[in-house]
Amino acid sequence: MYLTGFADEAAHDLATQIAVTKELGWSHIESRRIDKVMIHDLDDAAFDQVCAQLDGSGVRINCFGSAIANWATSIDKPFDGTCAEAKRSISRMQRLGTKLVRIMSFAVRKDAAGVVVDDQLDAERFRRLRELQAMFAGAGLVAVHENCMNYGGMGWTYTRRMLDNVPGLQLVFDTGNPTHSDDWSVSQRSNGARPKQSSWEFYHQIREHVAYVHIKDGRMLPDGTHVHTWPGEGEGDVRRILADLLARGYDGGISIEPHIASVFHDPSVVDTEAKMRLSYLEYGRRTMRLLEELGERRLSAQP
Repeated sequence: MYLTGFADEAAHDLATQIAVTKELGWSHIESRRIDKVMIHDLDDAAFDQVCAQLDGSGVRINCFGSAIANWATSIDKPFDGTCAEAKRSISRMQRLGTKLVRIMSFAVRKDAAGVVVDDQLDAERFRRLRELQAMFAGAGLVAVHENCMNYGGMGWTYTRRMLDNVPGLQLVFDTGNPTHSDDWSVSQRSNGARPKQSSWEFYHQIREHVAYVHIKDGRMLPDGTHVHTWPGEGEGDVRRILADLLARGYDGGISIEPHIASVFHDPSVVDTEAKMRLSYLEYGRRTMRLLEELGERRLSAQP
């Protein structure tokens, strides 16, 4: 087992991302943004600099936390842009020796009033995901789908349906996303509202397909707002899920995505870089302590 994380939540520049990773005693970064640009969208000169900075640093990129088919990508739009992102990612992953890439299953379809519609164009989603899966697998790489704000993140039954229709697709399970996500796998309540998902139930229903894990936590407040918390202090069943993973012999990556001082999809939640760095370090240390409390002694610098 090895630890890694979305180091763009610690700093915008790669040099500091590397330094913070090494301060934690880790050797890997799940790379999303560098200098506020997605790693697969950097221009060639900037990407060359990334490679040069990583070379000899003792730190590698274990996963591309890409925007491929994410919650901002409509299934109603042409597929060309998504394919271009995938192709850029493949060539850059191969250059860096990175094996994992986080993908999603396109945005949830809603009407003009923002209401989720019945027709989610399932067949077209599955067709596109099969093509993406084939592209990465054909290059010797592994695409892992995240239960975020996308079709597969609507509930565990949606993820199961997706897996049934996209052979070979594996999962990255995010412990915190269910804490703020409506559960479309169950019926509406009498008042028309939907309950939030259970992280444990979601994980338990799909755990045999989990190849990678994101650690995030959070809870809903009485006024209906959501807050992110330190790992194990929210409603994400972090301790229970980690204990089950360890009991089942999980030996993959554990990637922190704190969302304490910086939230990728909410630019209003960005603190000073000093606070970003400190909160990332604290989140990493708390995650390590949590694993140690659960009896984990196999932490490794290598994936």
